[in-house]
Amino acid sequence: MSSRRKTKLKIDLVIPIYNEVESISKTYADVRQVVDGLPHEFRFIYVDDGSNDGTADSLREISANDRRVTLLTLSRNFGHQAALTAGMDASQGDIMISLDADGQHPPAMIPKMIGLITQGYDIVQGQRMEDGRAASFKKLTSNFFYWLINKISGTQVMPGAADFRALSRNALDGVRSMQEYHRFLRGMISWMGYNSVILPYHEPERIAGRSKYSLGKMFRLASDAIFSFSLAPLYIGLSAGFVFFILACGQLTYVLSLWLTGNTQRVEPGWSSLMGVLLIASGIIMILLGFIGVYVGYIFQEVKRRPVYLIKGKTNDDSE
Repeated sequence: MSSRRKTKLKIDLVIPIYNEVESISKTYADVRQVVDGLPHEFRFIYVDDGSNDGTADSLREISANDRRVTLLTLSRNFGHQAALTAGMDASQGDIMISLDADGQHPPAMIPKMIGLITQGYDIVQGQRMEDGRAASFKKLTSNFFYWLINKISGTQVMPGAADFRALSRNALDGVRSMQEYHRFLRGMISWMGYNSVILPYHEPERIAGRSKYSLGKMFRLASDAIFSFSLAPLYIGLSAGFVFFILACGQLTYVLSLWLTGNTQRVEPGWSSLMGVLLIASGIIMILLGFIGVYVGYIFQEVKRRPVYLIKGKTNDDSE
């Protein structure tokens, strides 16, 4: 990386955005305040993920006044991970830095990220520091998710990791080589194993509006992560079936022992125990079939080879 320090770096800032019309101007100004003083060549790659609140119009106005701003407009709302992927695919710089447009990824960390990349790291991963924050449902479920994914998968994902990171050209090409439809970029980037470093930061309050990550979207992201990086659900169903088989063998052995010893009067006929056994067995079978069905569904969506996103329009795009 010593040769990089002697030349002007080309750095792409990838910013996925969805219905953030109230935040755009402020975040753009905050980022410019930081990067305009740095001796590098910057390009802003905004990815409009199907906004319907005037976000696209505001971004077009910004791009008309700043030729460094590239606007990619997706044909519909494909989701944060897909929009981020679109921006990463459009990046052509030496370094790619991704951040959100709501102001919660502080632009002041950008120089530190660039410095760490030039020191030889391929990945600089931002990590939210939540010391002193009161416990909330989102925080508790997030902590549980990271604990679970780190337990059941072979890929370690740092708790508090956000999509606020810097990637070298080498690491970015590695991510772009992975074409799966269901994307959990935090896990995919960690899975690559490139030389990485954690950069802690304190998350500011949102500039305006509220988070677009609803409970349903968080659940879908967690599902993508678990079913993409682990076969543990199948093993859970298999283990439950094995335990039930052992219990059934124990019950059968007990009944046979009563018959062999002539204590048949102790064998009480009844349907409640039988129904209980059948319900437990059926439940385990249905759970296991459900897990298998999810994996089959994921495979079905992968083999169709549909694109992760579709671009409707481009503004100030230098790649063409």
